Amino acid sequence: MEVIIQETTTLYPSNPPFNHPHTLPLSHLDTDLNLHVTFRYFRVYANQSQHQPDPFNVITAAIGTTLGPYYPLTGTIRPVIGGRFELHCTPGKGLPIIRASMDCSLESLNYLEDPDDTLAEHLVPNPDSAEAMEHPMILQITLFKCGGYVLGSAVHNMLCDGLGASEFFNGVAELARGATDIIPSATRLTVEPVWDRATLLGTREPSRVEFPFEEFLSLDKGFSPYLQNVGPTIRVCFPVLEKWLDGFKEYLFERSGSRFTTFEALGAFIWRARVKASNIPKDKKVKFAYLMNIRKLVNPPLPRGYWGNGCIQMYVQLTAGELTQRPIWETATLIKNSKFNATDEYVKSYIDFQNENYEKGITAGEGVSGFTDWRHLGHSKVDFGSGGPVTVYPLSKHFLGSVEPCYFLPYSSSDKEKKDGHGFKVLVCLRESAKDGFTAEMDKFSRLEFDYFC
Repeated sequence: MEVIIQETTTLYPSNPPFNHPHTLPLSHLDTDLNLHVTFRYFRVYANQSQHQPDPFNVITAAIGTTLGPYYPLTGTIRPVIGGRFELHCTPGKGLPIIRASMDCSLESLNYLEDPDDTLAEHLVPNPDSAEAMEHPMILQITLFKCGGYVLGSAVHNMLCDGLGASEFFNGVAELARGATDIIPSATRLTVEPVWDRATLLGTREPSRVEFPFEEFLSLDKGFSPYLQNVGPTIRVCFPVLEKWLDGFKEYLFERSGSRFTTFEALGAFIWRARVKASNIPKDKKVKFAYLMNIRKLVNPPLPRGYWGNGCIQMYVQLTAGELTQRPIWETATLIKNSKFNATDEYVKSYIDFQNENYEKGITAGEGVSGFTDWRHLGHSKVDFGSGGPVTVYPLSKHFLGSVEPCYFLPYSSSDKEKKDGHGFKVLVCLRESAKDGFTAEMDKFSRLEFDYFC
């Protein structure tokens, strides 16, 4: 079985919104050097009807209309003086999309619940760094023999975060659901996109940095977070049953007297397990990195329809020895308490810190473990007319300056047994050399063997 590329076409806004070249500014959250990367993922759609029209035609027609208000997706990211970036928009430029096919059914591939790496890589465009700057979004629709399809997306993280990309895809889906004879019946989106990034997330005058960001961030212009040499990395997918998680949370409560969210508890466990399995020297600093949504946190809140990067990076830092030797509930508590730092002042100070130090190169350094929870981000609600995706799967091994990210993912909706009360799955990128040790730690978790955390 192989993915057969049939054609690559360019989609243009059906109603071009401008007729002269111009530039659009990006915010300091957009141009954070940790976001200088293309994020790749796919959505799997099962065939819900024997009479559905060609999904490629339906979706591309809807994209053409949606690209009117979302025309920045056809722009080019360019560097400017000072090392920052801006978006250059030119009339007549479009969004590339690939049409592909596979001569098999999605069911035979278990709806790509835990796909083979080689196959998964061919379902999503993989532009090099120059092409990703020239075309910040590239799409691929792969049609299957069963009538289902996979929508693969490669989106430059400087243009938008996951929530921002979902705003676009939800707009496309809204128009696609109204498609009649491949012509959208609606031409106006319910939620109009908002760009005004320089004003809404701009710097203060004068700048004012009220938080000690230098405790976990350093200034190193020559450092590139995604060129760290940790050896070969692999993706490993693990189930997390509710009874395991409930048992672990109860264990933490009995020892600490505190209640923890799934993200705090399981994040602490996986962070510790990965660092332990990777044999990182005990005196080396390691970081737990994650994103907090600031759309309603800042004052005033970001308007509905804002689709730029609307999250800020949060960190917990320890030495590898502290992480692996201290009680696990203390680590969970650090993650829990770090959330309280996310305030309007923290966000504005972070933006001012970026403004003052950007040219020096701001980095979190090595030893970063990036964590994100995709279970409630709306990725599974993008419905082009035949139901939402049965599976959503990220491919990116680069996230938040980490080359070993971890994703909390919902089970495929096609797997009813797992979906109905049986937890979720965790996709972990880790060093190939750490696989056996990490698997052993996860086995202890599944057997509810928590005493070794004392």
